[in-house]
Amino acid sequence: MTVLYLEDLVPGRRFAGGTRIRIEESRIKSFAAEFDPQPFHLDQAAAGSSIFQGLAASGWHTASVTMRLLVDSEFKPAGGIVGAGFDELRWPLPVRPGDELHVESEVLEVRPSKSRPGQGLVKVRTTTLNQDGKAVQIFTGNLVVRRRPGVTQKV
Repeated sequence: MTVLYLEDLVPGRRFAGGTRIRIEESRIKSFAAEFDPQPFHLDQAAAGSSIFQGLAASGWHTASVTMRLLVDSEFKPAGGIVGAGFDELRWPLPVRPGDELHVESEVLEVRPSKSRPGQGLVKVRTTTLNQDGKAVQIFTGNLVVRRRPGVTQKV
């Protein structure tokens, strides 16, 4: 894959993720046991009487899987996927055992840094979808992206 500098990115450009990750019940429980030990992530019976009405992955587990999918996607910003913060993070649907997740990203905004001429900020919306094409996570993040060496004009 080609490394993308700030100058290569324009609003509206989309990137697909070729990799898919299947979410196994054992991984939901092991992640939750370590990082988010709530009953609806750990126990099928307890989860059945929760708002989720069944075992659901932690949103933080979904976010971690999303990061892996994003790294494996065709979106390859120069310098790596370096976050400067989020504007939005939502989990519209729970992730269930057996779900198969993939990502799609869209560049929303590109702006060179005023104080650091070798880089800029790119606002990207990344949607994590299940096997049915339904969004299970949506985030809008701000990424630090290198400029092409020797380039100083505005994007």
